[in-house]
Amino acid sequence: MLNSNSSVVSYFILGAYLDIGNIRYLYFLITILLYMVILLVNTSLIVLISMNRSLHEPMYVLLCSLFVNELYGSTSLFPFLLTQILSDVHTVSVSFCFLQIFIIYSYANIEFCTLAIMSYDRYFAICNPLQYNTHMTLKTVFLSIALIRLYSFVKIIITLSLNIRLPFCGNVLNNFYCHNYLIVKLACSDTKVNNINGLFGIVITVFVPLLPILFSYIKILQVCFSGSNQTRQKAVSTCTPHLASLMNFSFGCCFEILQTRFDMTHVPRVLRIILSLYFLIMQPLMNPFMYGLQMSKIRETFLFYIK
Repeated sequence: MLNSNSSVVSYFILGAYLDIGNIRYLYFLITILLYMVILLVNTSLIVLISMNRSLHEPMYVLLCSLFVNELYGSTSLFPFLLTQILSDVHTVSVSFCFLQIFIIYSYANIEFCTLAIMSYDRYFAICNPLQYNTHMTLKTVFLSIALIRLYSFVKIIITLSLNIRLPFCGNVLNNFYCHNYLIVKLACSDTKVNNINGLFGIVITVFVPLLPILFSYIKILQVCFSGSNQTRQKAVSTCTPHLASLMNFSFGCCFEILQTRFDMTHVPRVLRIILSLYFLIMQPLMNPFMYGLQMSKIRETFLFYIK
């Protein structure tokens, strides 16, 4: 237990878990099945794109990067969640907690930035097809992917460096996994700098990538309204999964941000649990199906290999 006069915390207690008796085994089975599906579909599409030379194009390389990120993000949650479901004591060490925060937050940052680059790719493909091969080369795409990851990792390291030395007056996190803002709330010292950095981090993680996304889709809509039926069909077929992915992920992230900063006790507990885990479960689960089913070239290549 934590000493009342001590500010040294060696572990955190995850207070969102309840004693659910033997039904935990049902939850464990559902969770591990979800994780297996996520691993299977994302890995299959990564291998399909990597092994097939006809898919070595900027758009599909970006998709491959997106699927790798889905594995990265979901792995930060599922093994941990499976362990906690079967455990009677829901604790996590401070070092592991910060590692989990690093992975989850960098995953979210990489996801938004990748979706932004993908929207820019669609803008050139639909609005400036003659310039597409000049601007969207494989070298440019690989460089963008590397810079996105470097930027995301450095950004999260800066955030964690501000939080990791905080003295804590408690060790109970009311969540199913480690959350940066909830840890800052436990601090005994002044956290004004941490809070400013956290708000600034949300702005550059969410709103900055939205600028190229909005620009791209405004231009795409202009071309669609003034273009031919063929242009509109091309825009719909390639942009629908991207927009669905963007809205799905934005919804999950927005609820998680709101839930940690405002009183959500009026929301039914089951709904809060689902929405709290939404962006780490539904995004890795839905993206492979949306892109795999909607994009004809991936679908046709996959059907060719399974015949």
